[in-house]
Amino acid sequence: MYFLLSAYRTNEGKPWILPVVKKAEAAIVADGSLNHEYLPVLGMDSVTNAATTLLLGDESEAIKSKRAFGVQCLSGTGALRVGAEFLCRILKRTTFYYSSPTWENHHKVFVYAGFAEPRTYRYWHQDRRGIDFEGMIEDLKAAPEGAVIILHACAHNPTGVDPTQDQWKQIADVCEEKKLFPFFDSAYQGFASGDPNKDAFAVRYFVERGFELFCAQSFAKNFGLYNERIGNLTVVQKNESTKAAVASQITLLIRGMYSNPPAFGSRIVNLVLNDATLRAEWMECIKTMSSRIIAMRKALYDELVALKTPGTWEHITQQIGMFSYTGLNAIMCDYARHLQDKAALDRL
Repeated sequence: MYFLLSAYRTNEGKPWILPVVKKAEAAIVADGSLNHEYLPVLGMDSVTNAATTLLLGDESEAIKSKRAFGVQCLSGTGALRVGAEFLCRILKRTTFYYSSPTWENHHKVFVYAGFAEPRTYRYWHQDRRGIDFEGMIEDLKAAPEGAVIILHACAHNPTGVDPTQDQWKQIADVCEEKKLFPFFDSAYQGFASGDPNKDAFAVRYFVERGFELFCAQSFAKNFGLYNERIGNLTVVQKNESTKAAVASQITLLIRGMYSNPPAFGSRIVNLVLNDATLRAEWMECIKTMSSRIIAMRKALYDELVALKTPGTWEHITQQIGMFSYTGLNAIMCDYARHLQDKAALDRL
């Protein structure tokens, strides 16, 4: 097991190119009608529509009423940056909250976008080896009206601990009461549990509650397209009337940032999500990856128990996704690191 790289690997430690991605690539290369012209600033409509539908569901009222739309961005990081720029520069939001701990780029992206007041909300409880839900709610209740709240849609990075459905409902209650703006980060839909619908519960629940929100989607993990930088910013509004104005302002922001998105990765995702056969194959691929990660968690847990390792380790199998907070403290981690260094020296 490798504990540092945030990318899926085979048992041999090699990158895994999804078979369905290989098929899509071959079809794209063989298509003589394609060219290298610029994509529209907001991206390829067919892929943003497919990505937004994947997130919100085939029967989404928000899509049917045209109050939700997508913007193709440079993977999840790019979607976060575009959304943050809009919220700060256009809507003049100044305060954002992120979980403690969180993915390191959340702070950087929002501060670079112009947010002046970064704050954290409690999330990980070291003693419980789980979510500090009481602390989280207390911190959100103390947030100023209009603050932007970054929420992990599923497979929280780096703890692997997600709120329960009931806890998500309580989080929504506080966001509604305090008039907070939810900004979801969805980097692992389908990849986390093997079921894209299950992994999208939190976002869909907030949308059904009538929230205006942003969601940054990445296809790096669930398609294995790490270097193609294909992502989507899903925008959900109260009604369709503001769509043109919002899209216009986002267009101006992107034009001055990177002009327009790359095409090849978007063509892969577009082909797979919009072709029934390829989409079914993709679903099997993400089940393969997610089930293997679950099996690796179980194997680690079983080995720790077999070795009679002091402590309790059930939290490792209760967590989800690629990341795990083991519960080791700083001294233990430092000791393990020196053991690795010593082993490397012994091999010289």
